[in-house]
Amino acid sequence: MAPIIYLLCAVAAFVCAFLLFRAYLRSRYRLLLWSGLCFAGLTLNNLILVLDKIVLTEDLSIWRTSVALIAMAVLLYGLVWDAE
Repeated sequence: MAPIIYLLCAVAAFVCAFLLFRAYLRSRYRLLLWSGLCFAGLTLNNLILVLDKIVLTEDLSIWRTSVALIAMAVLLYGLVWDAE
């Protein structure tokens, strides 16, 4: 049951990133770009989680945490320094 939930989380993050990027291409509102990049990073984070918990036996928690931190930092940059 856990692998299904992990994959559904990755798919949900990917769909959010796709929709945010599509909205950015239509409106050129920069906050959509930063949010899309954040969700793309969260998608990568969830895929690493699938690799960590299901496929590989190694501990990839440092990689997962690093990717999530970078994704959140991108969104924080967009919210704070790229305000219109």
